[in-house]
Amino acid sequence: MTSLFNNYARRAVHLVKGQGTVVTDDQGKEYLDFTSGIAVVSLGHAHPAIVKALQEQSEKLWHISNLFESPEQEKLAESLTKDMDLAYALFCNSGAEANEAAIKLARKHTGKHKILTFKQSFHGRTFGAMAATGQDKIKQGFGPMLESFEALPFNDVEALTDAANENVAAIMLEVVQGEGGVNSVEPAFAQAIMEVCQHYGILLVIDEVQTGIGRMGTRYAYEQTALKPDIITLAKGLGGGFPIGALLAGKDLFDTFGPGSHGTTFGGNPLAIAVAQTVVDHVFDPAFLQAVQDKSAYFKKQLQAVLPAEKYSLRGNGLLIGIHSNEVIGPVIQQAEKQGLLLVPAGANVIRLLPPLTVSKAEIDQAVGILKNILV
Repeated sequence: MTSLFNNYARRAVHLVKGQGTVVTDDQGKEYLDFTSGIAVVSLGHAHPAIVKALQEQSEKLWHISNLFESPEQEKLAESLTKDMDLAYALFCNSGAEANEAAIKLARKHTGKHKILTFKQSFHGRTFGAMAATGQDKIKQGFGPMLESFEALPFNDVEALTDAANENVAAIMLEVVQGEGGVNSVEPAFAQAIMEVCQHYGILLVIDEVQTGIGRMGTRYAYEQTALKPDIITLAKGLGGGFPIGALLAGKDLFDTFGPGSHGTTFGGNPLAIAVAQTVVDHVFDPAFLQAVQDKSAYFKKQLQAVLPAEKYSLRGNGLLIGIHSNEVIGPVIQQAEKQGLLLVPAGANVIRLLPPLTVSKAEIDQAVGILKNILV
């Protein structure tokens, strides 16, 4: 018997502690965690700097609400927007909340309602974020969706140019569709997005909830493309395991969110800000980001050396890597767990590899060895 809703397909593993990339269950069995809590535990489990920041802040102040000034929020906002065109931040509690705020900001600022999104995208499970998501399975059973969203085929320039017009408020996309199959935006498509945005005055919203904060080897994934966002949404890795979300936007949008236009009780509370600042201070260091890129290249090279090209192909970048299979990968996820490697799928045919950004090459070698045992 359980007192919990059955809305999660839970695995029969009870994890009780973690350190770095390794987690341990209640039977004492250890696993390599290549899920990172779905791209959340960016610095690994129980990172000493995060533990220290949380402990120190917990002894000072937990919550005061956003009725009061917060120099700590100001500092984190400056850290997130340094050396970029975006200038302001709004803090919330999750990626879905950040995307809700982005939808509201885009519609209010432009006075228009239509937002173009893309098939196989994932933006969250609140009503606005769910309507923006380009996967029907997310929407089943909930009745009519919030109006004025249109999901286009991803990387289809013709479909984009046909749908874009002066009535569109925003285009909303992930640079890499994590949940939808680890699908990356193609250069020609990124250029086409910028052209229609500039031609019709459309705002560009980039959902960096999964790809941001160093996951792709740069601060934000869009930095590796021709895309220039008006709004960015963040969460997951920003808190390193502590709940926090954020919206970043340009100067032109500042006056749109005046007092009373949007809010959150817990968003940007002192505990979350202290942890997120610690994460950003570590991840945004150029040497750290270079290390992520180096580990990504090493990981891909090791995988390519053992996986038959006729059966598997690699997708993604940084430490968001997908292994596309010709077969359903559900059994692979189960077998890997038995052998001490935790994985997460990205659709029916893609294994999503999301280790902490602090993963070692030795741990990558262990993971590749387990995958070789199962896949080859």
